[in-house]
Amino acid sequence: MNQKKLRRSRHDRIFAGVCGGMAEYFGLSSTAIRLLYILLPPGIFLYIILAMIIPEE
Repeated sequence: MNQKKLRRSRHDRIFAGVCGGMAEYFGLSSTAIRLLYILLPPGIFLYIILAMIIPEE
């Protein structure tokens, strides 16, 4: 069994790799994930929390 795990990306990163990791996990574009974080009001706060919680690959 090959289970996917949510990890911060080392390859697709601008700041901490949260958006790149989420894009790999969900099979979406990292640009689309980044736009969601910019457009959502608590996006920056949520990004910082996730950067501390999600382990790096």
